[in-house]
Amino acid sequence: MKIKTGLFLLACFVFTQTKTFAQDPNFHIYLCFGQSNMEGNARPEPQDSVVNSRFQVLEVVDCPNLNRTKGNWYTAVPPLSRCRTGLTPGDYFGRTMIDNLPENVKVGVVNVSVAGCKIELFDKDNFQSYAATAPAWMTNIIKEYDGNPYAYFVEMAKKAQQVGVIKGILLHQGESNTNDSLWPQKVKVIYENLLKDLNLQASSVPLLAGELVNADQDGACASMNKIIATLPNVIPTAHVISSAGCTDSRDNLHFNAEGYRKLGRRYAAEMLAIQGKKIQVD
Repeated sequence: MKIKTGLFLLACFVFTQTKTFAQDPNFHIYLCFGQSNMEGNARPEPQDSVVNSRFQVLEVVDCPNLNRTKGNWYTAVPPLSRCRTGLTPGDYFGRTMIDNLPENVKVGVVNVSVAGCKIELFDKDNFQSYAATAPAWMTNIIKEYDGNPYAYFVEMAKKAQQVGVIKGILLHQGESNTNDSLWPQKVKVIYENLLKDLNLQASSVPLLAGELVNADQDGACASMNKIIATLPNVIPTAHVISSAGCTDSRDNLHFNAEGYRKLGRRYAAEMLAIQGKKIQVD
């Protein structure tokens, strides 16, 4: 009798845990991180405010100006990062994804990015020495992520995992690491840490990395694109997204709104191709 009672209690426990952390397989989550171009630099335009509610964003900080609170999901009207950031590649990535997925599928993004940062800021074992040298304006952004953007990113990703399934990771970073030949190896460390800390498999969670503003737009850091191109040599599940023809702003560092739209659609086209569906976006 005691054995039967024990089995019954165990079954109830398993059922309760399953109910508490039920994942919707039709809620596809994408993690976004990087520096200012992933954080979002261009001012959204009127057309960018029209968003299908199937595209969601997990708000990662409290934003009273947007009537959003940390840890809750909202229709992904920009900004998708912090409270006063701009348009990002994630905006038209998500829109393009839902336009090409079955109507019962939702897409959600989680964006933790820090303007101006080197990739070292997301190295969980070594970020402190880099953060200690950051200028005051960057330190203020880091503080919004409790002083540890990587740990904060993982916390938000775990929250997203409670309701959906992580399908990929989107990266846009490199301006502050221009000509750093070790950048691919540094990204590899971060990618593998994310996979481990979130219990993910590389085979089902590819990494998509976008090029910086291209030489055809006189990109100030375009030389870094040669190094970014080598990322798949280091990470077999990495894919590089071309920025050729993506228009930029006057500083030649950031894309303008149309550039972000085009780049975001390209991220989506690559992700859909990985999933077996080819589309044309240009």
